[in-house]
Amino acid sequence: MLGEHLTYAFEDPQAASFLAGIADVCADRGYGMTILPITGAADDTERIRAAAVDGFIVWTTSDDDPILGAVRAMRRPAVVHGGPAVDGLELVSIDNRAAARAIGAVAFAGAKRPAVVSFPLSRARISAITGGPDTSGVLFPVTRERLEGYRQAAEATGVAWHDVVVAVCAHNDATEAERIAATLLSSTEPPDAIAAMSDEQAAGVVRAVRAARLAVPHDVAVTGWDDAAVAARLGLTTVAQSLREQGATCARAALGQPPDSGAASWSVVRRASTRA
Repeated sequence: MLGEHLTYAFEDPQAASFLAGIADVCADRGYGMTILPITGAADDTERIRAAAVDGFIVWTTSDDDPILGAVRAMRRPAVVHGGPAVDGLELVSIDNRAAARAIGAVAFAGAKRPAVVSFPLSRARISAITGGPDTSGVLFPVTRERLEGYRQAAEATGVAWHDVVVAVCAHNDATEAERIAATLLSSTEPPDAIAAMSDEQAAGVVRAVRAARLAVPHDVAVTGWDDAAVAARLGLTTVAQSLREQGATCARAALGQPPDSGAASWSVVRRASTRA
């Protein structure tokens, strides 16, 4: 169950990798795979009730998403990727807060005006530029945990969270990230470090930095997340995680094999886009 437009499954490299991991397990065990796009429409829960499936995998969603209750009511094996944690459902995720704290420490090293390019805060998907927000009101747990990690990293360098500019994108999209980063860079106090929540967003940030005739990392340090192919191509410092392996873990859980205890693995990959 994918809380994005259906084409996102094919256009976003990490979503495609996640689905490929599910397909690996399904192919090995003789199962098919159905993608249910969840759009926020009133018929989302009915689509779940009508699905002729043996189990559910829920792509990361918000704490208040009604589909979670609908999945629980189906009483079939179910697993959530990324979050939120739901009683009765398995959860497969990395420790997003720890990973954000680690990558933030690299991104913000030596920075005086750090910024974050963020995933949406709620299902309303409202774009905004704000000072470090109160994360208790952030309903997407992946976004919330990453913001908390960035907050800890910024404060460890002596920068107050309310002084960190957070640019919220409605979607995980390089073009949108480029536009919002261009706005940040044209301000009277432009950031000198930008931590993005995905490599796609970071690629858009790099384009905006270059369009502003600035240099990475001399003028603006940039970090991404996922270690996708674009990260290596652009020399991005990033968080490496295997969405394909996480997809496979989700599929095995949905077919009755509980995930191993503990969070999925991650690491920080340092490249030329940061000063540290």
